[in-house]
Amino acid sequence: MALAATAALAFPALSMAQADKPTRIIVPFGAGGPIDVTARILAEAVKDSLGTVIVENRPGAGGNIGVSAVARAAPDGHTLGIATTASHGINPWLFSKLPYDPAKDFAPVTQMLRVPNVLVMNADTAQRLNIRTLSDLIRYAKANPGKLNYGSGGNGSAGHLAGELLKNQAGIFVVHIPYNGGNPAQLALLSGQVDFNIDNLATAAANIRAGKLRALAVTTAQRSAMLPEVPPMAETLPGFEVDTWWGLITPAGTPAETVRKLNSAFTAALGTPEVKGQFARLLAEPAPSTPQAFEAFLQKERSKYERMVRLSGAQVD
Repeated sequence: MALAATAALAFPALSMAQADKPTRIIVPFGAGGPIDVTARILAEAVKDSLGTVIVENRPGAGGNIGVSAVARAAPDGHTLGIATTASHGINPWLFSKLPYDPAKDFAPVTQMLRVPNVLVMNADTAQRLNIRTLSDLIRYAKANPGKLNYGSGGNGSAGHLAGELLKNQAGIFVVHIPYNGGNPAQLALLSGQVDFNIDNLATAAANIRAGKLRALAVTTAQRSAMLPEVPPMAETLPGFEVDTWWGLITPAGTPAETVRKLNSAFTAALGTPEVKGQFARLLAEPAPSTPQAFEAFLQKERSKYERMVRLSGAQVD
């Protein structure tokens, strides 16, 4: 009872029922992936402030099944979900119908992290074509339209859209080759079937370090602490910024004070050395924010990806 009273004083908007009813985080992807891993890291980090936090995996339909489950949950502070680049940036424009409204069905809590994306070339191809920088790649592509190609995890994937944005901003024509997922696309790059990919750093890092891939540029607006020697694409193509990110949301209608208390618990956890260290091993950068800042970020991402999806011509019925 003393512990319950202490928890209620520390987080009054969550009520004493919080001590009896566990909080759950719905992850819209399968267990073992980076989103699931980081959610479990945070669930452990907030147990002293929120009590038991359960991670529940609801994979399927590109994340739409899990995200729609969050939208339908009771807005009582006991259910959170993960908003991703796909669910709240790309899917609203890629899918002709969504089982949720990304702008109206959720109350943002905080951005969790970002993982830089990186433009990587097959190292042998880069050496053969004497391409060492993004400017070199653009120059070669302009002189040899259609001779370069890039792979992605599929039509409408983040890698596909980033490639189309590169083509549009650089004024080049390169051929897009879609694969059924990120792993086949990476294998195609390593084997030389495609010339370059725009992939997340966590996936590409080991092969960059092994010398199999050459990193030409990161897609963050500034240099990434995870790959400080590699310049951002924005130095060559101003305004180019395509990060992989995810964050915490609750159902719309969750009381503002409850959202504020959840934000306080999770942003405090994101700032601890333990969480920072575990995220760093995943090559992810914590990105805690206020609910208001995260909402503004989500609006900006929806606007950005609307243009990118239209440029790509991708559509899922």
